[in-house]
Amino acid sequence: MRTYGQYCGLAKALDQIGDRWSLLIVRELLIRGRSRYTDLRDGLPGIATNLLADRLVDLEEAKVIRREMAEPPVATPLYELTERGRQLEPVIAAFGRWAGPLMAAPSRRDEFRSHWLALPARLYLSDRTPTRAPVQIELRTGDKPVTLVTIDGEVHGRPGPADKPDAVITGSPELIMGVLMGRTTLGRARAAGLKYEGDPSVLRRVQRT
Repeated sequence: MRTYGQYCGLAKALDQIGDRWSLLIVRELLIRGRSRYTDLRDGLPGIATNLLADRLVDLEEAKVIRREMAEPPVATPLYELTERGRQLEPVIAAFGRWAGPLMAAPSRRDEFRSHWLALPARLYLSDRTPTRAPVQIELRTGDKPVTLVTIDGEVHGRPGPADKPDAVITGSPELIMGVLMGRTTLGRARAAGLKYEGDPSVLRRVQRT
């Protein structure tokens, strides 16, 4: 393991998780939970297979992740975060908030996976009226739909379509994130190409202000 060789908390932390791709592997496991190697590779476009294998070994040695064998007939390694690995969630949340201004103008070369929306939804959104019946919002962007669900005042995201969506939002990732995070209004987002089906009050329940 490469080290900065400094008696400093930040340096010690970066010794273990500061290598390229490490925090993005943590991101994938925060979203997906227990995952196969192929699931992680799909969520990390651009990573070389040997580098992913090396990073998984490094993170396991750092006790950030653990590896277990799935039950037959699957019989493949499954990776998940340890308790120490889950403690990185607020660190990743802070990075995401800091990067907010950088998300307004994505590069055409940027890769995107729709399931990535599940993490900022959980970290930054909340249900303003938690005493009302839960709602489901289906987001249609990227490779597959994602569903946001309100549960006990929190907003959770999962890959896949909603069973009975109360609202459906279709558009580019930046427009969908912009309207959810309150960086733009629904009217402006619609004028820019966003499609919204359902009662606007459903969006207002979870929209950040």
